Amino acid sequence: MPEVLPNVEVVIIAISSPLLIGIYEEGRLIEEISSDQKTSEVLLKLLMEIMQRYHLSRILYTNGPGSYMAIKLTYITLRTLEITRTIPFYGCDAFSLNGQNPIKAMGKLYFIKEKETIITKKFDEAVEQRFALPSMLSEVTLLDDNKPLYILPAV
Repeated sequence: MPEVLPNVEVVIIAISSPLLIGIYEEGRLIEEISSDQKTSEVLLKLLMEIMQRYHLSRILYTNGPGSYMAIKLTYITLRTLEITRTIPFYGCDAFSLNGQNPIKAMGKLYFIKEKETIITKKFDEAVEQRFALPSMLSEVTLLDDNKPLYILPAV
């Protein structure tokens, strides 16, 4: 008889370093994984390891703004899992996972959120990038769309 794996949800923050993955059971954070490796090198490997221990009911990921390459790779990986393993995935608001602080765009430009609008703003001093997995899944703001949120700053 096959082993019954615990049912969990996963949150992925791949738009900055370190890559963070949170595993949630009944809406509570039960495990946190952090990696300084590139998303392209480690994301699929970590997800495969997680799927050996848990049944994933859904995945939430920060679909932007942030590192375009990490967003693209994460989206393609999750879309593949959705097709091959029928694991649904959803985009979530990156600002809800960093205390509504600016998110690095390029150079001295950062994405900021003013009400519901995301714009870029120049900061002369570097702004610390600190993302955190919430202790409760209810703290994550889901977006209407799971597609990458590409906001290109004016150059």
